[in-house]
Amino acid sequence: MAKKRATKKRVKKAAPPTRKSSSSSRGRSAAKATTKKVVRKRPSGSVQSRLKSLDREIVKLINQRTELTIEQLKSTDEPQTLMFSTQAEAELWQRLDEANKGPLSSVAIRSVYREILSAARSRIRTLRVAYLGPPFSFTHLAAIERFGKSADLIPVNTIASVFEEVNRGHADYGIVPIENSTDGRIVDTLDMFTRLPLRICGEVQMAVHHNLLSRSPRSEIVEIYSKPQALSQCRDWLARNMPQARLIEVTSTSTAAQLARDKPGAAAVASRQAAVQYELQIIADSIEDNTHNVTRFAVIGDDSTEPTGRDRTALLLQIPHTPGSLSEALTAFKKNKINLTWIESFPLRGPEVGYLFFLDFEGHAGETPIKRTLNDLEKKAVRLEVLGSYPRSEPVA
Repeated sequence: MAKKRATKKRVKKAAPPTRKSSSSSRGRSAAKATTKKVVRKRPSGSVQSRLKSLDREIVKLINQRTELTIEQLKSTDEPQTLMFSTQAEAELWQRLDEANKGPLSSVAIRSVYREILSAARSRIRTLRVAYLGPPFSFTHLAAIERFGKSADLIPVNTIASVFEEVNRGHADYGIVPIENSTDGRIVDTLDMFTRLPLRICGEVQMAVHHNLLSRSPRSEIVEIYSKPQALSQCRDWLARNMPQARLIEVTSTSTAAQLARDKPGAAAVASRQAAVQYELQIIADSIEDNTHNVTRFAVIGDDSTEPTGRDRTALLLQIPHTPGSLSEALTAFKKNKINLTWIESFPLRGPEVGYLFFLDFEGHAGETPIKRTLNDLEKKAVRLEVLGSYPRSEPVA
């Protein structure tokens, strides 16, 4: 009997492995429970079925929209008037904004429609658009924003070349930077308006975010490349955070990105798109000193536009070089209650003494108050040249 009791005690001591086994069983149960939770997060069969059905319907509707746009372009006697109609697009954006209840933003909706319109236009005739290149510069991004990727976007090396391409008929339109909220006027652009008889037919405003791009670690960066305007717009950040690096000016942010890709210890100040294109890492993002850094781009060509109610007019003005002549000329804006939004001055070329003024103000040259203002200015001007009236745009993030 004693031996049997001892055996029972030994059996009781052997119980812990059973408890361990029970614990592992609970672990397996927990793992199964976790697996079940993951499974529940997956879309159900009905959701997947609806997504597939919607995808088919969306593709069908996109193609129908494209076909109707092509039909509309073909039905007019002058398809060119609709190929680049700022008024028609302004009306479309307004309709889309009113219809859009989210969650997509207006910017996202417009980007979809822009490519539909661009593809439809290319079926009639491919628009040729010259821009300050190379590809993936901010001007290139503005050209895509305005004309879509189906347009023939032609990079050229200088702002003057953009004007020349349009003036010679080698391009239908050009797109150039005209003003930055941090650095102000783009001198080369304003200067070319004094040289060639081209009009401003539209504008694109883009929020410009600069990024420090490189393939080298931040501690090893000794040179930073970019165009002068980009370096200027980031001067404070670079002075505080990269004091050891030498700043080197190049012709464009895309050229800077190429150099950063190819040179060890080099970095570029450029766009996120440039980082993707040139396979660079974003060392620091949004390094611009002004968080509301916006560049306005002018679309140049020969077109005139109809009033939309939200327009801007630009003109060149030369007045007598006498005391008080500018003040007297500007009273025309106050008299007619016109909001003057921008004024820049340039010394006249050659032996003549005086200045040429670039003015920008709200309203359309076809509207009565603007007509009165222009008549008043003409009486006091040596030279008055309307560069164009066009719809104002909102900054694109």
